[in-house]
Amino acid sequence: MSHDIDDPRYPVHKSKDEWRRALDPMQYRVAREGATERAFTGKYWDHFADGTYRCVACGQVLFESDAKFDAGCGWPSWWREAVPGRIERLEDHSLGMTRVEVRCANCGSHLGHVFDDGPEPSGERYCINSASIDFTPKG
Repeated sequence: MSHDIDDPRYPVHKSKDEWRRALDPMQYRVAREGATERAFTGKYWDHFADGTYRCVACGQVLFESDAKFDAGCGWPSWWREAVPGRIERLEDHSLGMTRVEVRCANCGSHLGHVFDDGPEPSGERYCINSASIDFTPKG
């Protein structure tokens, strides 16, 4: 997967050094370099409190707890994004397969992938790295 961290087409644009200062090393590797956490290791894979999940890099709300579900895959999963258009989809041909990468549409941070094996009504499963998101409790 190619990930241009200095892509100026996103509304939130920072230099590589600015992103490194803003994020911890794991957040940087995942959000800005497209890495992936190992399954069942992220802090949100089994987290089900009420609230919102925001992009770790720019703070944009991406997901809400009412659409989160346990997909059994080891990564936090949602069946819909919080607001249409906040998540960008790109073809990903890495690892010898074709998948759909999802990024924050505001800053370009890599979030994970979306698959078509989720629950209704969307039938989708957004499989997201915990290092790409922060949780804000409801209230």
